[in-house]
Amino acid sequence: MNNSLLTILTNSSIYIFGQNDIALRLPFIIFYTLSVILMYKITEDFFKKESDRLISISIFMVLPGLLSASILVNSAIVVTFFTLLYIYYYKSVKKHSYILLVLFLFIDNSFAIFFLSLFFYSLNKKDNKLLVISLVLFGLSMGIYGFDTGGKPRGFLVDTFAIYASIFSPLLFIYFFYSIYRSGIKNDRTIVWYISTTSLIFSLLFSFRQRIYIEDYAPFVVIFLPYMVKIFFHTVRVRLPQFRYRHNNIAILVIFVLFVNVLLTIVNKPLYLILENPKKHFAYKYNLVKELSVELKMNNINEVNSEDEKLILRLKFYGIDEGNKYYISTKEQYFYDLKLPISYYGKIIQTAYIIKN
Repeated sequence: MNNSLLTILTNSSIYIFGQNDIALRLPFIIFYTLSVILMYKITEDFFKKESDRLISISIFMVLPGLLSASILVNSAIVVTFFTLLYIYYYKSVKKHSYILLVLFLFIDNSFAIFFLSLFFYSLNKKDNKLLVISLVLFGLSMGIYGFDTGGKPRGFLVDTFAIYASIFSPLLFIYFFYSIYRSGIKNDRTIVWYISTTSLIFSLLFSFRQRIYIEDYAPFVVIFLPYMVKIFFHTVRVRLPQFRYRHNNIAILVIFVLFVNVLLTIVNKPLYLILENPKKHFAYKYNLVKELSVELKMNNINEVNSEDEKLILRLKFYGIDEGNKYYISTKEQYFYDLKLPISYYGKIIQTAYIIKN
């Protein structure tokens, strides 16, 4: 993740609108809105019926992964927007924007997978110019941001499947796999197919060795949604009405599960009650700090230091300055002056330990 990009966006918004949660998340809500508009423009003349287009954009708007990226401080929604912008430009003028491609190099490290997908696409289209430029940009991206190969090799394939299922909703993710496969064997391999397929395949391959940052791959996967919707409607309409009941029932079930996922994305804190390990919650790293800052202020602690630099920065946003009077840690301590448990609905999610220096 390009932390400098997030810093620029959040600091600019806070400077203009003040230091509050709305200002913190506003840039990402804007990028979400712009992404929806771009997706709507891209799907113009894509579907046979306007109603299909509206259904597609409605599902896109409520994808759990897209919603969560828009309300959390996360570069994924920014990457989604610029990816859609590139596709919209390509569709409109039938040319690649090399200016945008160079810009992407400095926006986020996750565009490395985008450059790689364009490389494979250019091989298929025998576009030598795009082939060279995409390969060079991929190499530069690897040189600038590097590639994480540290740590003990472990398999996280199941975890990656689970996260993808939560991004789409489980049944929709299964249909995504089918749609990718069907488009591939039908030789309907558009630029969007190459972007989504490359991202999916490499994320799964890397999961065999290490835990991946799903934010680096998900933006390139969700853009395939219109093709999924189009394939589904085509599959239904080639059948006589009396033979469509099974597909209609599946569609109803998918929408219901999607609705439940959306509800849990927006109202997600009750999930802590059913999770044995709170750290498995998708929003764990975004929760707790606000409540922790309130507890600190109630105990007249207005400045702390810690080995956790991210915790210090997040506490500073909520009015807790960095200082040497108190030391704070979220790791278990045997000797401490104050213990601050943070709980949701009566369940302790995290405990902070305060040591007076």
